[in-house]
Amino acid sequence: MTVFEVSSSFPPRPKRAIVQCRVGVSAPTLRWNGFENRNAMADEIFEGIATTRDVAFVVFPGFQIQDLSGPLSAFEIAGNLTTHSAYRCHVVSLTAGEVVSSAGLGVVTQKIRRKPFDTLIVVGGAVSAHPNELDPIADQLTLAALSGSRRIASVCTGAFILASAGLLDGRRATTHWKYTSHLRHQYPRVKVEGDRIFTKDGPIWTSAGVTAGIDLALAMIEEDLGSAVSHATAQMLVVYHRRPGGQSQFSALADMEPESDRIRDVLTYIREHLTEPLSTEQLAAIACLSPRQFGRTFLAETGETPAKAVERLRVEVARQRVESGGEPIEIIARTVGFLDPERMRRAFIRVTGHPPQSIRRMAVQDASSLNEAREQICADCA
Repeated sequence: MTVFEVSSSFPPRPKRAIVQCRVGVSAPTLRWNGFENRNAMADEIFEGIATTRDVAFVVFPGFQIQDLSGPLSAFEIAGNLTTHSAYRCHVVSLTAGEVVSSAGLGVVTQKIRRKPFDTLIVVGGAVSAHPNELDPIADQLTLAALSGSRRIASVCTGAFILASAGLLDGRRATTHWKYTSHLRHQYPRVKVEGDRIFTKDGPIWTSAGVTAGIDLALAMIEEDLGSAVSHATAQMLVVYHRRPGGQSQFSALADMEPESDRIRDVLTYIREHLTEPLSTEQLAAIACLSPRQFGRTFLAETGETPAKAVERLRVEVARQRVESGGEPIEIIARTVGFLDPERMRRAFIRVTGHPPQSIRRMAVQDASSLNEAREQICADCA
């Protein structure tokens, strides 16, 4: 496969003036915040969108259907929430015609064109099943970067295709938690951040697996159109509003299955003894390895150092309790092994980008918005 040298950023584009207004509806027949129909709502949102952005989703045989359908729906809905259709969506492939997903569902595609799209998103899927078909996609992405696409992104294992094109060299990136170590080892020039929901490094965006593609799409929509449209789109999808890109993929380490029984036993021990100090020496003894050998083996199999793994698991357990009720932060900190609230606060900021109090506040706000959206949709269906 031909690999081209790619500049550190795409050619700049002139900024367009955007006027933000109130958003208040989720569908033509619903009434939110006083808007009786979609047209009345659209008049209130964006008068400054004069250009329709072309967003293309690149698929290949064996792609993951939700990697496509989730972000595609987000852009479609956001476009419908503006007076001028803000987005025009395309599903493209190398060959055109029907492309069959890993679930056996076929999707009709257009042939990927040389004329640049505003945004090009490569979905994930069985990236190793058809290597001969994926190499030309990487070449097309390189050409797209050179010819002026404003941004290029990937969902899930689509990051491997971006990496093979050289687009992730020297950049921060993420992928599905199960494949972060593979991405790190296969492409050492990529700065893999396995604990991210999505990353943005210049014009290159990457997201974690499956539903994280919706988070990435909502973040792009917010960048283009503002938080009002992004929030309304999330309500239409009946999902939480955009999670911050720095938030950890909390299920990643907890669900990870290392190759060796020794490291699996260590992870089980950590989960069951979070209130203990859990030093490297203590964990190495559980694995029957020297501390130095244990540190190398643990990192190779999980993509994390033992200390960071312990911290992330503690944050994961603590976060569930922070979000679920009014239990005092001090008590949560002690019962998950942080000893005091300040240590837990610093760990939360490192892992999630937010202190526990902010996490609790966002959980309350998001739950309220989600319940409101569900109640409105149920009322309309009735």
